[in-house]
Amino acid sequence: MFRRRFSLGWTLFIWSVIIIILAWSLFPIYWMLVTSLKRNMDVFKVPPEWWPVQPTIENYIGLTTGINPIGRFFVNSMVTSLLTVGITIVLATLSGYALSRLKFRFRNHILIGVLVTQMFPLVIMLAPLYLLYVKTHLLNTYIGLVIAFTSFALPFGIWMVKGFIDSVPVEIEEAAMVDGCSRLKAMWTVVLPLTIPGIVATGIFAFLDAWNNLLFPLTLTNDIKMKTLPAGLVLAFTGQFKHEWSGMMAACFITTLPVLILFVVMQRYLVEGLTRGAVKG
Repeated sequence: MFRRRFSLGWTLFIWSVIIIILAWSLFPIYWMLVTSLKRNMDVFKVPPEWWPVQPTIENYIGLTTGINPIGRFFVNSMVTSLLTVGITIVLATLSGYALSRLKFRFRNHILIGVLVTQMFPLVIMLAPLYLLYVKTHLLNTYIGLVIAFTSFALPFGIWMVKGFIDSVPVEIEEAAMVDGCSRLKAMWTVVLPLTIPGIVATGIFAFLDAWNNLLFPLTLTNDIKMKTLPAGLVLAFTGQFKHEWSGMMAACFITTLPVLILFVVMQRYLVEGLTRGAVKG
């Protein structure tokens, strides 16, 4: 096989671009870690310290001993995110399969309707959703947050799973049904194992959307103990006359770790789900 050989100068140029992109992407995480190891008064030094002269972990200790319920915020975020992932995967899989395999009236209209919901910004939904939650007593509840998170993660999940099921040859499913499988059993034993990367990718996007969502927890919860991490950190470390940047960066670093770990562990499924599900046949 013919292999193209690059000159030394071109190779150095490519590696230089890669290093610059990596530095640009990873520097915020590095600076967040460095700031979390500083005292609050050291954050504003000019010139800034690229690494603290006297690093301290008191900001991390303060997350567990302070008056702000950071641990409670973390639990709220984890519970609502995992519930959102589970509900989104189940509903998106069933809906995506139906829209991909079944023939019924207004199927294309439903698909377009699902897509149209993504064209509206989240902000315009807050006021009517808040009034609805007041009437249904869903404020300050896990189920209220999960419904709100799922409502925005589900349309993307439906299109994601449908595109992936479209790439599975229908003849495989028909062969299973000829052998005696019902449609539901054929979906469970034949189609779903082939769509695992797409389903995992859908779950990752649902988790990230719920984990990073700020407006819904900020609007739909009045009780500080029901806030998730994004909304809780805003209220815990910012004030009218003071911003505790070092403590906030410590909390943000802890908040970022689950997302980084999830992406590292699941990146193979994520990439495969995005690439294979984008092509039909």
